[in-house]
Amino acid sequence: MKADYDSEGDTIQIELEPAKQLGYGEDVENGAVVVSVHEDRPVMIDVIGPRKHDFETPLRTAAERYGLDAEALIGIARAALAAPDRPVQLDVGARIAA
Repeated sequence: MKADYDSEGDTIQIELEPAKQLGYGEDVENGAVVVSVHEDRPVMIDVIGPRKHDFETPLRTAAERYGLDAEALIGIARAALAAPDRPVQLDVGARIAA
């Protein structure tokens, strides 16, 4: 998973998988998050205004709606905010059974 925080636009773009073409976007939490879908799969997430607004709740809602890993989405969003205007990458493995 890759992400990039645009400090001028105050947006985070999270790439879930490479897609040459995006089908359409769906608003989550009144537009705080926009999920781009291709062939019925979420492929990209745009987080709008993460410095000004709570971004974790909308990401949790998007994760629940699309069957994604909320902790991974929040983790990469935080990493992107910590390294503005540079791409970051996050590899998340499977949970180990206790």
